[in-house]
Amino acid sequence: MDPATLIGIALAFGSLFAMITIEGGHIASILLPAPMVLVFGATIAVGIAGGTIGDAISAFKAVPGAFVGKTTPPQQVIDQIVGLAEKARSAGLLALEQEADNVDDPFLRGALQNIADGTDGDELRILLEDELATRTKASRNASKFFTSLGGYAPTVGIIGTVISLTHVLENLDTPSTLGPMIAAAFVATLWGLLSANFLWLPIGNRLKRLSDIEVDRMTLLLEGALAVQAGSQPRLLGERLRAMVPAESPKSSKAGKSDKAAKSLPKAA
Repeated sequence: MDPATLIGIALAFGSLFAMITIEGGHIASILLPAPMVLVFGATIAVGIAGGTIGDAISAFKAVPGAFVGKTTPPQQVIDQIVGLAEKARSAGLLALEQEADNVDDPFLRGALQNIADGTDGDELRILLEDELATRTKASRNASKFFTSLGGYAPTVGIIGTVISLTHVLENLDTPSTLGPMIAAAFVATLWGLLSANFLWLPIGNRLKRLSDIEVDRMTLLLEGALAVQAGSQPRLLGERLRAMVPAESPKSSKAGKSDKAAKSLPKAA
């Protein structure tokens, strides 16, 4: 679990409340139901209007994943593929059908079943690439939905402020109430900016990042499965897959550790 989104949003709102408290204000002054209902309700409504009901449902279903942020370390994927390559070399490709029953990932399970069924390598690549593209498109749609909410929210907030200021102008005959009414009018703009920059845009960017990580993982599985089908030597396959992982990825390369250790040894005279 990667709690980056939870930590970031909590710190953002914490900084906001700290500022209000330090300036001697009251948190209740910005927790006004009317502007919050307008900003959140109308923003989500126009977001839905800009797509389909299915897009909105899929996007909100993806929200828990954005906060949990479960990812698989690249080295774990590589070790799994290397193990399958060793199994295929020792027991043959048909043995992968039995291995597929023990695999939880439907993408890898489908690839192993097709390998065991004798699917042509080129056809298998096309099949896996199409499935990868479909999954990527679905996850990117969720990211785009929340990014679009981040674009709508500030404008909706301004609309709320204009409505409230219109109400203020209707009550110019009561000067004693103008100050609080004007202050309340700008709360809509505040919540438009807050919701966009503290919620919608971070969630959208988080979903996009998780999608990129998942694409990288599935790409490793795709190339690994095709190499297993081609009969690649397990050790060389592992090195090839590690070369596909950025150096900054945690636990991405066991070979990297050994290289560093080798460099630390004194050179022979």
